[in-house]
Amino acid sequence: MIDFRYHLVSLIAVFLAVTLGIVIGTTALNGPILDDLESQVDALEQDKRSLEDRSQTLEGRLDSSDEFQLAVAPVLVDGALADDTVLLVVADEDVDTGDVEEVSALITEAGGTVTGQITLTPAFSDPASESSLQSYATGSGKPSGITLPEVDDAGQLVGSLLAQVLMVPAGDGTPPDSAATSSVLAGLPALEVLRTDSDSVTAADYAVVLTSGELTGDDAADRNATLVELVAALDANGSGVVVAGDAVSARDNGLVGTVRNDPDLSSSVSTVDNVGTPAGRISTVLALRAEGEGTSGAYGTGGNTQPVPPVATP
Repeated sequence: MIDFRYHLVSLIAVFLAVTLGIVIGTTALNGPILDDLESQVDALEQDKRSLEDRSQTLEGRLDSSDEFQLAVAPVLVDGALADDTVLLVVADEDVDTGDVEEVSALITEAGGTVTGQITLTPAFSDPASESSLQSYATGSGKPSGITLPEVDDAGQLVGSLLAQVLMVPAGDGTPPDSAATSSVLAGLPALEVLRTDSDSVTAADYAVVLTSGELTGDDAADRNATLVELVAALDANGSGVVVAGDAVSARDNGLVGTVRNDPDLSSSVSTVDNVGTPAGRISTVLALRAEGEGTSGAYGTGGNTQPVPPVATP
């Protein structure tokens, strides 16, 4: 008869056989597996070095391109804004100061004159400011001779007010009353919705509205609508407007993107989505010249854009 000891020995033998099989199988497979892993690691290291080399090459080309654009910029914009005046409007406080200074310098090299710079604070487009803005625009502090649209929209009212005191009417050439300009640029800063960043601000033929990034939050659409109303008013009262920003500003919730998505406004206001580069600043100046000739366009690196506006024939 087969006793319990026989069963026990049999089971132990089976487990030993299985264990021995696993050990032998693992040992046999370890070599190929390790070889395969080492091969994959080597391939990844080669890919990494290749990408690093390519990145360095592209950075070098980009630097060379920027240097070239900086060198030719004065020639490309020479005389483009001869005897023209330009107002700089910084639409949000995140705009790079260096970009503003570079745009201002290139406008001067193009023969134009920067008449001043104002910066809009977040409160300007904040729905919570609508009541105080509407009261100011329609109240007794409004300068004489200003005619505002018959609407209740604070954005339209303040946009129209600013445009009438900051822009020289196209074709007319008669600048607004300097006292009215001074009055408005004293009243609105008191409401903390904008500030003046230059020693003086006078009316101009053109305006460059500088922006960056995109708005977020539930009130993003309302805030953009307020900014767009200002852009539209500046354009309607002057000789032209260019809205210039970065690539992010060209998204749907960015000011550049909002203007481009508006068929009516985009047909009369030019946009630039790479103002942080020499090419973008050149485009901004050339777009101002094109605005004076009645031509608007979208320039930069985004979809459905031109790299730069047409350059005038010498």
